[in-house]
Amino acid sequence: MRITKENLAKLEEYYKGYLEGDKLDEFFRDFEIRFAAGHWAAGDFLDRFATKGYWPELDSSIEAQMERVAKAGIEGIEFHNTVFLDEKLKVNEDIVTRVKELLEKYKLKPTTMNINMFTDPRWKLGSVTHPKREVRERALEVLLEAVDLAKRIGCEVVSFWPGQDGWDYNFEVNYGKQFEWFLEACREAAKRCKELGLKFGVEAKLKEPKEGNMIIPTTHLAGWIAYTINKELGGQVMGVTIDYGHEQMYAVEPAFTVYVLHKMGVPISNIHINTAKLHSNDEDRVFGTGDIWRFVDYLYATIDVGYDGWYTEDQFTYRMDPVKGMRLSKEIFGNLMKKALAIYAHKDELEEARESADQAKVIDVVKRYILTF
Repeated sequence: MRITKENLAKLEEYYKGYLEGDKLDEFFRDFEIRFAAGHWAAGDFLDRFATKGYWPELDSSIEAQMERVAKAGIEGIEFHNTVFLDEKLKVNEDIVTRVKELLEKYKLKPTTMNINMFTDPRWKLGSVTHPKREVRERALEVLLEAVDLAKRIGCEVVSFWPGQDGWDYNFEVNYGKQFEWFLEACREAAKRCKELGLKFGVEAKLKEPKEGNMIIPTTHLAGWIAYTINKELGGQVMGVTIDYGHEQMYAVEPAFTVYVLHKMGVPISNIHINTAKLHSNDEDRVFGTGDIWRFVDYLYATIDVGYDGWYTEDQFTYRMDPVKGMRLSKEIFGNLMKKALAIYAHKDELEEARESADQAKVIDVVKRYILTF
């Protein structure tokens, strides 16, 4: 992100009022805000209630999804590695070639390669922590091959959300063994990323699809893993992907998480934006439709620690046209980011209020930017 005295000064005059259309795009360019969408946000959506999908007439091919991301006015796109794999988990070179052509055609930037080992039933008892050695070894192969694939496509980050690693019942797994298997997989992936000049991050989540617990339930634990592996490898290769909705699931303060990682020296590899209620499931609704104070506080934290990566829509707008949903998230995100930047422009005033130990004084500093700016 590009933050200068000049562009901060423009906030309260030139960018005053609600931003949309060309003015919104100009704001993103002016501050060099890197904004993306996961390709999955642009297709049909299924859940356990609507098993035929909510938009069955919609073309959900990767070609159609990429076109919709571009149509929504979004600069970057995240992929799942499975987009490029056949049923035997082998890379389909035709798809690789086609996606590269479409990236150029739609002027989209590939940002992150996400590891999808959660939709295929072969991983239902775990991927890199599966109780059977042969399955764990195959999962590690898929993980490392995805790193190579990320390099070929031009992504900056490899992100691993271990969606099927965890447990549903007490006593189901040996927790110590499972955790060690996961650490070893992360270690190998981080090594490969280091060799290829890529960032590697792990995305935490409390539960779902595993209903007891997932192997990495909190971002703070993911941060410890990254800290430990970076210490072993001698560099900041591994970080974490923060998913806003996942933070909401266990009701941590997302802004606090950002500062904790920063103090640990653990990089934020990627940020997924969406909306979920506190202590709810991973709803992945349009960003900014929840508690605006918490959203702005979170965005302020990412500015304050110098985060320079992508903000990516990870959303499932089940009953909403996906292009409209992606546009809305970008628009609301931009307007909330504007509020966070305006507060950051008055950081000295905010810190002075904090040091006064007067809660009302702190609220007085930020209230107008959050509620009327």
